[in-house]
Amino acid sequence: MRLHDAIPQPGSQKRRRRVGRGIAAGQGASCGFGMRGQKSRSGRPTRPGFEGGQMPLYRRIPKLKHFELVNRKHYTVLNVGNLSELAANSEVTLSSLIDAGIITVDDGPLKILGDGDLNVALTVRAAAFSTSARQKIEAAGGTCEVIS
Repeated sequence: MRLHDAIPQPGSQKRRRRVGRGIAAGQGASCGFGMRGQKSRSGRPTRPGFEGGQMPLYRRIPKLKHFELVNRKHYTVLNVGNLSELAANSEVTLSSLIDAGIITVDDGPLKILGDGDLNVALTVRAAAFSTSARQKIEAAGGTCEVIS
C-alpha cells in the first residue's frame, strides 16, 4: 500500500471544522482568518461585485437596453412588391437589380423580404429570403436560389 492509495471510504464524511472553540479544536483565536482586516471579521465575506468602496463595474458600465452585435450581417434588402415590375421569367440578382435601377446602393448581399404582392414568375438569386418572401415567389411560379 502506498500513501496515494490511502483515500476515504465511499460515503464517509469529514468532520465539521469547529472554529473559535479554543486551541484544542485546532482553529482557536483567529480561526484561520489571519490577524486583522475586513476578511477576518464576522459577517464576512463582502457581497459579490464589491470593490472596496470603489464604484463597481456593474455600476460603471452604461445601462442600455441592448448592445449591438459586433459582427452583424449587413444586407441589401428588397421587398417582393418591388420585383413585380420586372419582366416574367427573368433572372433576378443584385447586379441585375442595380442595372434596372430598382436598387441604387450595394449595402452587401441581397436579402428578399415579403412585403407586397408578386404576380410574375421570376428566378431570384439572393443570399437570404424571408419565409413569406419565399412563399410568395414560389406561389407566383418562380424559384428561389440561395447563393453564398
